[in-house]
Amino acid sequence: MTAAAPAGARPADPGTEPAIELRDVTRSFPGPPEVQALKGVNLTVAAGDYLSVVGPSGSGKSTMLNVLGLLDRPTVGEYRLGGVLTGTLSEDERAALRARQLGFVFQAFHLMSRRSVLDNVMMPMLYAGTPRAEREPRAREALERVGLGHRVDFLPGRLSGGERQRVAVARAVATRPRVLLADEPTGNLDQTTTGGIMELFEDLHGDGLTLVVITHDAGVARRAQRCVRLADGRAEEV
Repeated sequence: MTAAAPAGARPADPGTEPAIELRDVTRSFPGPPEVQALKGVNLTVAAGDYLSVVGPSGSGKSTMLNVLGLLDRPTVGEYRLGGVLTGTLSEDERAALRARQLGFVFQAFHLMSRRSVLDNVMMPMLYAGTPRAEREPRAREALERVGLGHRVDFLPGRLSGGERQRVAVARAVATRPRVLLADEPTGNLDQTTTGGIMELFEDLHGDGLTLVVITHDAGVARRAQRCVRLADGRAEEV
């Protein structure tokens, strides 16, 4: 990162659109008093980056996730996803872009308890516009990738916590997103299982996937190539 770059920013490779660009992003919530959850954040995530976002409770991590995930809009500033200026898009256009470009992994897994592992992984492809004939092969491929090809017919309740999170990772990557956003992905896992999930993320990153991991766990954060710390809504690369 050059000295002239904003805090948290990194120039993209020449001729390559950054995966994510935030420019002077502020997200305010009305009061009284008004709360600025993000304050003038500048961030560039190049394609293929592996970034962690850390900070204490109330630092703006959840707001950052919602903005990056196109679940919320900046009050001020610009967010470009894969070069697309998202602020000018309608809600339907944002939903379509989110389905095509982003994969999500959450702390609570969010699996459908009455659907098989295979059905859970296939579901997002419906919204991403994946052709029907490709959905099951892609889902099976993703489950093999996370080491669960032998669990395709299981219900989530028959799986361990680590296995359920692996299903969630398979679901996120089956749509072949540009960016994987992970929100406290190891928060419900023990230390040994956490290590396995982080190794899986590193394998996926090695295959070229862009990763943004939001976490309070310093050990998880250190495994990323880059780390941005949020404090009182402001971002600083550390």
